[in-house]
This record gives sequence, C-alpha cells and structure tokens, in this order.
Amino acid sequence: MRSQSWRTRRARGGTPVTAHQDTPPRKDGLFRTKTVEQSIRDTEEPEHALKKSLSALDLTVFGVGVIIGTGIFVLTGKVAKETAGPATALAFVAAAIVCALAALCYAEFASTVPVAGSAYTFSYASLGELVAWIIGWDLVLEFALGTAVVAVGWSGYVRSLMDNVGWHMPDVLSGTDAAKGFGFDVLAFLLVLVLTVVLVLGMKLSARVTTVVVAIKLAVVLIVIIAGLFFIKAANYSPFIPPAQPQPAGSGLSAPLIQLMFGYAPTNFGVMGIFTAASVVFFAFIGFDVVATAAEETKLPQRDMPRGILASLFICTVLYVAVSLVVTGMEHYTELSVSAPLADAFKAVGHPVYAGFISFGAAVGLTTVCMILLLGQTRVFFAMSRDGLLPRFFSRTHPKFGTPYRPTILLGGIIAIVAGFTSINELATLVNIGTLFAFVVVALGVMVLRRTRPDLHRAFRTPWVPALPILSVAASVWLMLNLPAETWLRFGIWMVIGVIIYFAYGRGHSRINLESGRP
Repeated sequence: MRSQSWRTRRARGGTPVTAHQDTPPRKDGLFRTKTVEQSIRDTEEPEHALKKSLSALDLTVFGVGVIIGTGIFVLTGKVAKETAGPATALAFVAAAIVCALAALCYAEFASTVPVAGSAYTFSYASLGELVAWIIGWDLVLEFALGTAVVAVGWSGYVRSLMDNVGWHMPDVLSGTDAAKGFGFDVLAFLLVLVLTVVLVLGMKLSARVTTVVVAIKLAVVLIVIIAGLFFIKAANYSPFIPPAQPQPAGSGLSAPLIQLMFGYAPTNFGVMGIFTAASVVFFAFIGFDVVATAAEETKLPQRDMPRGILASLFICTVLYVAVSLVVTGMEHYTELSVSAPLADAFKAVGHPVYAGFISFGAAVGLTTVCMILLLGQTRVFFAMSRDGLLPRFFSRTHPKFGTPYRPTILLGGIIAIVAGFTSINELATLVNIGTLFAFVVVALGVMVLRRTRPDLHRAFRTPWVPALPILSVAASVWLMLNLPAETWLRFGIWMVIGVIIYFAYGRGHSRINLESGRP
C-alpha cells in the first residue's frame, strides 16, 4: 500500500516523498546506485534545494535558445554545397529522427527523476556511481568547451557589426586569432561574466532574458525565410539529389575512426550523401539535452519536461528544413559560399542589407546558447557536489535566489578566462563526442531502470522499449565513429583524468559511501 500511495501522490503532481522502506537495497562497489527516491529527497534539503520556477514554455524557450545558433545561417548552405545539395532538407529530417530517439529517452528520465544533473543523475539511478561520475565529468567538459567556443564566436560577430559602423576593436583585445602576439578577447570574457551574474540572480530572470532574446532570434530567422521565399527559383532544386561522389580519404588522426577501423569512406551527394550530411548537421541539434538539467527547477517536471524537450526539437527541425530549402532555392548549391552562404545568397540577388541582418541575428542568438550551456554545466557540477563526488562546499544554494551560486561563480570565472585567452576551436569536436556519449548512456539507462525498477511510476514512458533505445544507441555510436580519431584520443585522455580524480577523491567522499560506512 505504501508504494501505491507514493505513486498516487506522484501522479497527482505532488512531490514524491517516500519512506526508506520504499527503496531497494543498493549495490556495493563501483556500480552502486543511488535510488530515485533518495535523489528526490536530496532536493528537499533547504540548504541544497533549487527554487522551482520554470514552466513548459520556459523549457521550450531554453531548448530553442540553445539549439538555434549560427548553424542555421551557416551550416545549412555549407552542407548543401559540399555534401548533399538541395537534399540537405532531408538530411536535417534524418538527423532530427536520431535526436528524437534520444529525446524520448531523456523525456522518460527527466519526468521520472526530476533532479538537476541530466544524464549524470539518470545514470546514477540506473547504471551506477562510476558510470555516473564518468558521464558527469564528460558533461562538465562538454558544456565548458561549448560555452567558451560560443562566446568566442559571439565576439567575432559583434566585432564584425562594430566594424560595419566604423568602431574598431584593438587587435590586442580581439583574442588570439586577431592578435599576432598576446591577445585577450575582452568581449567573450565580458559576455561570460555578465551571463554568470544573470544565472546567479535566479532562474526566472534567466528565463525572461532568454525569452526576449529567443523572440528576437526567431523573428530574424522568420524574416530571412519569408524574404528568401520571394527569390526562390525552381531550377535551383534540380537535381534535388545530385549524383554521388566519393570523399577524399583522410589520413592519420584526422581521419574518421570508422575509416581507420574498417576502411569505410563516406560519400558526398547521392542517397548515401544525405546520411553523410545528417552526421554533420546532427550537431546543429545539440542542446535539447541541456533542458533536462533544469528538471529540478521546473514546477511540474512530470508533465512539462517531456513537452519542453520534444517541442523545442520539433520547432528547430521545422526552422532548419525551411532555411535549407530557402538557401538552396535562392542560389544553385554549386554556387553557394561556405563561410556565409545565406548572407551571400542575398547579396547574389541584390539585397545585401540582409547580410547585416543575419549577423545581428547570429550575435543575438549566440547570447542564449552561451547562457544555457553555462546553466547546464553549473547544474551538473552542483548535482555531483551534492552527492559528495565533488566538494560539498559547492552544493549550497543562495539563501535569497535559490541558485547554485558557488559553482556558477567558479565555473563562470574560469570559462570567462579560457574564452578570453584561447580560440579553442580545434577542441570544439569534443563537445560533439561528449553529447553522443551522454545519449548512449541515457538510452542504456532507460532499459536498465525499466528492468530493475518496474514499480516506478513514469509520467512519460519511452515507447517501444527496448527497440527504440537500442536504435538510439546504434545511431549515436555510428555518429561517434564518424568523428576524427584525434577527437577520440582527446576524449580518452579527459576520461582517464576523470577516473583518476574519482578514485582519489570522489569514491571516498561519496554520500552513498559515507552513509553505508563502507570503504
């Protein structure tokens, strides 16, 4: 009866508080799990509780805000010219299906375990502490690099807009790319600091800022799409799927891992070119998983987390497909530029004013991408700290704002300095492999938790288990194998460092370890 009453309270939207008798025994050793009930109890400790203020609309806005970046203006045309032609629209649909497989798994976990930490928290409940630490360590790197790279990109767009009006930033303050010797990207540095302050002041303020910025960003995208419709020529869509061409083979660490392992070399254009393009444009969808890190700060997570994750993915898919059809319809794919295809397409039809408009939209858009990636990282760090795997000092929330201000200030300061001193564009692919690794872990976790905890009430259930999670794992691994071997090497080094820290600190200080009294 006790279990039934808990499920009834949970189904009505109440906070699931359970007695200790409701929790099954924990595993020992490296794969000891933290029960869902214990994870939820931890969120109710006053000093370590995050303030609940987000709705389904807020979550959808966060998702759209982090997914739609410069990719919608640049990647669409670049892929059309080099990989798929007008069929780029189909490549976006294929990539969206892969993301939807992962999104359905995230939706089940985020509604069942509405606790900060995303894939870290989910894997702690299903696959065990060591796996949770590894994925948490992975997410910390992924979000940190993502934030710094995006901040540097934002700085470049702002400097471009400043140059257009005659304001020139000194080279020494324009970052390492612009300066021949010493360089500090003061704009990227200041952006991260300002966003850090916004995140400390509260999630509702962050949500309001994001809503305004996303509204501006979507207005720019829609204006570009509508304006472009008037310049489409049907002849530019022929052939819709260009004849296949073999890709030049890579060599050494720069070659895709799948080529080094099996000798497989992907092709450009043709039907297979659509799937090659899908593996490239997939990374334009990265970000919906960040929405899951805000589960604990959502008013009704069981209902609103699935809505926010899936709605943001759907909206972004529609926009990506629309922009790709516009850019390939305005100018034949063979004549598109690689660096700024959409802006140059407008110049080619005699409307250069839209080029500046697109730069403005990209600069505005990257502001929210940067902030939400920083938000995601601080929530993962906070969750790991609350569990004792990182120092508990960082798990106290602000007495007034209810935000994890200590990790936010620490990580915001570090990332601001990194963004100021480095371009780190060569490390950007680590963000991709980190995200795909998280997708694999979450899909496996759904299958494991269905088997180990069939009694849990799931407000949202991933359909077709285990077939759908297995498909998600297979698709994610395929995309990982298409990344350069160099990326795998760097990822492996970061993971080894993480495992060393876990055995040196995390394992001994884990709350599960301390509560059980085991070494």
